[in-house]
Amino acid sequence: MRIRPSVPLWAATVALLLLVGPALAADKASAQRKGSGLPIPRFATLKSDEVNVRTGPGSRYPIDWVFKRKGMPVEIVAEYENFRKIRDWQGASGWVYQGLLTGKRSFIIPSKVANLYKTPAASAEVIAKLEPEVMGEIRSCQGDWCRVKVSSVSGWLKRTEIWGVYKSEPVN
Repeated sequence: MRIRPSVPLWAATVALLLLVGPALAADKASAQRKGSGLPIPRFATLKSDEVNVRTGPGSRYPIDWVFKRKGMPVEIVAEYENFRKIRDWQGASGWVYQGLLTGKRSFIIPSKVANLYKTPAASAEVIAKLEPEVMGEIRSCQGDWCRVKVSSVSGWLKRTEIWGVYKSEPVN
């Protein structure tokens, strides 16, 4: 025996779906993008010596390549649940598990030798010359300068000579 709903019940159901449907779709889209709630894009640092970079946001996606540089800065450009889409200083991107990243800030010298200064001034004493691909920690940034540490040496770098910090972003 087949039961057929009455026209008023059917009409009420359709009306309800028309009213609630867009809200449910928005909630589903929001849940799909759900992540940390932190701003995107933002910088982070690789926490491990081996970080699998996947083709999509989940462990079911194949590993595209493996980062082997603990402490390397990456830019988070998207989030999906516990996965972050990252981009490195050379523009390569892929998805990594968020537990393999830290909010601790680092930098890399991208292309040409950078002077490490004793104080934040171009006229200050140069205490080291940093070759391309040298990495270090960002301690803070003020205006055009960032206080950094490379191995056991601390000093100041021009913000424009490093990758791992935005042009006007305050870093404490």
